[in-house]
Amino acid sequence: MKPDTESEIEYRLIERARQVLPGGTFGNVPSNVVIREGRGGRVWDESGREYVDFLLGSGPMLVGHAHPEVTAAAQARIAQGTTFFANNRFGIELAEAIVAAVPCAEQVRFVSTGSEADLYAMRAARAFRKRDKILKFEGGYHGMSDYSLMSLAPKRPGNFPQPIPDSAGIPRSVRDEILVAPFNDIEAATAMVREHRDELAGVILEPFQRIIPPMPGFLDGLRKITTEHGIPLIFDEVVTGFRFAYGGAQEYYGVVPDLCTLGKVIGGGFPLAAIAGRAEIMAHFDHDRVGDEGFLMQVGTLSGNPVAAAAGLATLEILRRPGAYERIFATGRQLMDTLAELLKRNGLTAWVVGEPPLFDVVFTGEPVRDYRGTLRGDADMLRQFNALLRERGVLKGESKYYVSLAHTPEDVRHTCDAWASALEVLAAG
Repeated sequence: MKPDTESEIEYRLIERARQVLPGGTFGNVPSNVVIREGRGGRVWDESGREYVDFLLGSGPMLVGHAHPEVTAAAQARIAQGTTFFANNRFGIELAEAIVAAVPCAEQVRFVSTGSEADLYAMRAARAFRKRDKILKFEGGYHGMSDYSLMSLAPKRPGNFPQPIPDSAGIPRSVRDEILVAPFNDIEAATAMVREHRDELAGVILEPFQRIIPPMPGFLDGLRKITTEHGIPLIFDEVVTGFRFAYGGAQEYYGVVPDLCTLGKVIGGGFPLAAIAGRAEIMAHFDHDRVGDEGFLMQVGTLSGNPVAAAAGLATLEILRRPGAYERIFATGRQLMDTLAELLKRNGLTAWVVGEPPLFDVVFTGEPVRDYRGTLRGDADMLRQFNALLRERGVLKGESKYYVSLAHTPEDVRHTCDAWASALEVLAAG
């Protein structure tokens, strides 16, 4: 009997997935992408096709896939037991590293996912302020909780500050606890905070929203108005933490919140996330400090498990080395500049939006400064572009290029050649 080809094996895997997984996927990338392995800045699918990888597991693999130091650290811990539901040295050391690095962090509480971290950060703000409402920003992603899935990606944006649910199954009552403001509009946000100051428990935002940088003065303005009214400011740094700088977006942009959430990079490719912030707010996780009325219960089977913590510590050690962030930013700037030039050369109307470690193209003629600006982009053209890139050996998410420390000059050349070829096809119509 002739052995199956790699393509046949992948095809059967896709068909098997459709039988046992809703939509044939884990809920992330399309079902026709089945990854077999990754090394450095590249991955291979089950058919053996090789890709320059800008998906990076949706961001965690900032130092690259299967980095030998991270792998060795995780393997050493696995040999000694994978989880204990108790404190372990590696989790304590990782918490110390976070406190040393992140400006707002005085104490840390570990969870397993960014969704959990954001949910508990909002809950901590409610416990601290003894208020219920949370102000978020339209288009901001804060995980998969009911509260977070308000006005994440509304197809028909409504009138501020009314939230729009983005998922089936969300109780109608949740709408009464969330207010929504436009990102990068400090006047609107300031007015909303002032109007609702007696109801607000906290303000949560991605300081860099998806791929959109904050306008000058926006984060400073939020810091000023929330401080004025004693309202906790929460930065969701699940994506930007340890990516934009060793101290995250709050170091990069020079604005310090009261709480932040972290994930992706700090777990080194394993499930781990955290809430970090001012000790007086974090005290609500400690029954002995706040008593029954103020106590915020939080337990998690895998929270701070030693394998993830060890992988995270190894990752942070690599990022602390001289030149690490300079290299990531240099690679990202080269990619952004080249993509912008190729778009112009092919006569395509588009903006390259983001920061060097994280960016994408939006096919629109207008500057993109908020969620509604992204809606003006030609989504069909972006989907075509992404599909053409996969055919040319470049893998990315629906709307992001994550840049890693492991991307090489050859990876950059391959990507630029793929862009040039794909954009010629798009321009030809």
